[in-house]
Amino acid sequence: MNAHTSDVAFTPTVKAIQARKGSRQAYARVEERGGWQAAITPDLAAFIEAQTSVFLSTANADGQPYIQHRGGPAGFLKVLDERTIGFADFAGNRQFITQGNLSDNPQAFLFLIDYAHRQRIKIWGKARVVEGDGELTAKLMPQDYKARPEQVILFTVSAWDSNCSQHIPQRFEAADVAAALAERDKRIERLEQEIARLRSDAAARE
Repeated sequence: MNAHTSDVAFTPTVKAIQARKGSRQAYARVEERGGWQAAITPDLAAFIEAQTSVFLSTANADGQPYIQHRGGPAGFLKVLDERTIGFADFAGNRQFITQGNLSDNPQAFLFLIDYAHRQRIKIWGKARVVEGDGELTAKLMPQDYKARPEQVILFTVSAWDSNCSQHIPQRFEAADVAAALAERDKRIERLEQEIARLRSDAAARE
């Protein structure tokens, strides 16, 4: 049992390096205040369910890590309660590395990054694959999304932390850019129509 939630990442070796490089005292103060949060807050839930992309990290029985990308429409990641995140696992290349890793080692990690707002969230926990549960799959399947759900992944949160925005490049979703450009074009069209009307009125008065 960890003394602090951040001990999921701050092992004795990590703490020794922090002490040697001068950051241990600052993180010790965080631990004194209770460490990282373990429960999903309303703000975190809103951030999670707004994402269209997530990176899921697992490791096999020998400790070899693996990172898999999962994506879908906003809301494909669902917060089921204050400690559980779930999503439908769509059929892919059928390598099943993540499922195999989780069968041997349930420790897992979620990395979420919002490039537009330059925010990133790190979530530690355990994950498991649920097969053959049609009701749960239907609950987690995004409406009208053209993908075949193969199973479900449930992630139980142990701790989470947010990173600063430093070095995150600002990028935007293509759909958001298209919507902004469409609104700009409508505004230009309205202005051009107004200019034409004013010119017509001015010519009529001459």
